Amino acid sequence: MQASTTLVRLLDEGAAFDAEYGQGLSDHRPMALVALERLGADGKRLQAWAAGYEQARGLRRARPHQAWPTGDAWTGRLGERGAWPVYRDLFRQWIDHEGGADVLAQVLPALMPGCAAAAFHGLIRTAYAAQVGHPGELADGLAHWASFHLPLGEWPAVDASEEDPVALLRRLRAGRSPAPLIAGRIADAARDGRVNRVIAALRVDAGTPERLARAAAFAYAESGSFTALHLVTGTHAMRIVARFIDDAPAAWRWFWQAFAHAVVAARLQPATSPLVLRDAPGLVAAALASDDEHVIKLVDSCREEERAYGGDDWRRAASRALVRAD
Repeated sequence: MQASTTLVRLLDEGAAFDAEYGQGLSDHRPMALVALERLGADGKRLQAWAAGYEQARGLRRARPHQAWPTGDAWTGRLGERGAWPVYRDLFRQWIDHEGGADVLAQVLPALMPGCAAAAFHGLIRTAYAAQVGHPGELADGLAHWASFHLPLGEWPAVDASEEDPVALLRRLRAGRSPAPLIAGRIADAARDGRVNRVIAALRVDAGTPERLARAAAFAYAESGSFTALHLVTGTHAMRIVARFIDDAPAAWRWFWQAFAHAVVAARLQPATSPLVLRDAPGLVAAALASDDEHVIKLVDSCREEERAYGGDDWRRAASRALVRAD
């Protein structure tokens, strides 16, 4: 995707903001702007949306850059939220020196075991930045992922012979975490290792990405769960970053672990509002007019996943997002 001059400028300006705002919520400004442009927004709409989002969300100014200590292993501060300023410095210098694609190939294998970081937002932000090739935004996405890195435990040794992830998900019990945010509920679901003992039976193969994508779309279309929405956008993002990883099956296995824990954390229930299917032009028009960053990203991800796999699973999921927005 070739970014417009307006989008590049807005992404440049986004470096002034912290990765979070409010009580631990992720800044969606850069991701939504990329999605809006891909959906067809012009420069005027991008600028207006960015200004409105900054004001509505009360974005915080970024903490000052801090230099990464020379000689320290880059993985030494994974999961340390206070390390975001130094990770920004590290990744920006690294990308400037070696290029975004080479850096992604080197760091993604170590980041994937913690891909549930910030409710998948490190992964999602990195994927959007990689698609537009913006060095500063890519550095910030990787810094978000690294500093919120969320490992979910080791894999037990079992026979991995099941190819259907949904069959394994049906064996899991809904979580009961009191945590207010998705990432906290995911972490709570991982504490006793029960989920890993079930999901380790999945055999990851060439069909796994599509199976997970369809499962995510179905879960959101049927439930309207905010956590399931992040499974749709997260699975789309995973398909993007997997292109930069040599051992893609291993990466998808880590993503599957995060996906399953998120399903447990979601406590999925059938939606109470009827689902009214909208056509593709109507979905895009609604997203372009929306002030809701999640609607914008969801419609964009659904359109991209439908292009990749076909079928109406994602039109159903995108239509559900608009029911939620209404």
